[in-house]
Amino acid sequence: MTSPAFDFAPLFPAGLPAPAAKWTGLAKYSFVGGNNDPDQVPVEGLIDAVNAVLRREGRSLATYGLASGPQGYLPLRQFLTAKLKSDAGIDCAADDILIVSGSLQALDLVNATLLGRGDTVVIERDSYQGALNRLTRLGVNMVGIPLDHQGMRMDALAQVLADLKHRGITPKYIYTIPTVQNPTGTIMPLERRAELLKLAEQYGVPIFEDDCYADLIWDRQRPPALHAMSRNGGVIHIGSFSKSIAPALRVGYIVAGWSVLSRMLALKTDAGSGALEQMVLAEYCTPHFSSHVPKLTRGLRAKLETLMEALNEQFGTSAEFWDPKGGIFLWVKLPDQVDTLKLYQAALAAGVAINPGPEWSTDKAYAGSRLRLCFASPSHQQIREGIALLAEICRREFGVPARSANVEKQVRV
Repeated sequence: MTSPAFDFAPLFPAGLPAPAAKWTGLAKYSFVGGNNDPDQVPVEGLIDAVNAVLRREGRSLATYGLASGPQGYLPLRQFLTAKLKSDAGIDCAADDILIVSGSLQALDLVNATLLGRGDTVVIERDSYQGALNRLTRLGVNMVGIPLDHQGMRMDALAQVLADLKHRGITPKYIYTIPTVQNPTGTIMPLERRAELLKLAEQYGVPIFEDDCYADLIWDRQRPPALHAMSRNGGVIHIGSFSKSIAPALRVGYIVAGWSVLSRMLALKTDAGSGALEQMVLAEYCTPHFSSHVPKLTRGLRAKLETLMEALNEQFGTSAEFWDPKGGIFLWVKLPDQVDTLKLYQAALAAGVAINPGPEWSTDKAYAGSRLRLCFASPSHQQIREGIALLAEICRREFGVPARSANVEKQVRV
């Protein structure tokens, strides 16, 4: 006779997030998440790096932190100091960098250090779902700033900061993805970055700069990071290897002054992020990163072209979008009558996974007919087939698009 299963539910404390759903596998046509192109993972180079670094330094795995200390594997931090100086203009030392388990842990550490329930942060109206969800769970008030084709609008930011000051509120930070913004793919130009820093300094608000997509710029030309331009050290900068090498490695980093980095380090109670991943990345990236990324971005740009062609062919003028400056996402606007939360459910049932816009915005109504499509992971054929199927589902559910390119489509009832 078996005993009844123990009921843990009465022991759960208040405030836990909703239970996770069981994993059922990727959809046949998956345009969700931050997954990258499997054909662009430098597998052979990583294999060589694993063999070389383990033969040379494998015994250091016996020591927490690889004898490099709690901030992460020193050769990887040294690689980052050179990369950040060359690519983003950031002049920092290895001791200014904390290696973390992906940029999501970076978000958690920054938030745990700076935020309390009821605090206010300023954030781009359309932004990274992982950042939005965390702020919601923390009970933080988010003030969304509209974007245009050059990123966060400074006129709107100036007005918000002035209004908050009038109400006696100083935001804890301004969160921005200025270089290949998620989900819009915009890049904030140099002049606007200078204006953002000026406003932040004027109102005494730090900037939280998420630079996780900055390696994936089509022309490899980017303005300096906000961290590099700051005169008062009021910028916390985070980055990741998830989009440039492989997301499953779970390696990111934080760049900040010791006064705040030391507080984050005290909260990082995992005894260090994965050591082998750090060793392999340092071994591979030091000689190969600068040649790998251009090849990766060429492949991603080709997939974006396929996606935009498929959308134009299947949706015609019903799908509106900016051509992003880089990255792995396309932010698409459908006609107002399309509810992408409902479209998401219908599409998923048919094997097409999309990210509905309201999950990526502080303004759910504004984003109600928008969706984010990740084009990196599916093949060119899957992109074409998946978008054709999505258009058929959208037509069936919402009568949109009534025409595909120049061909009238019969709306099913």
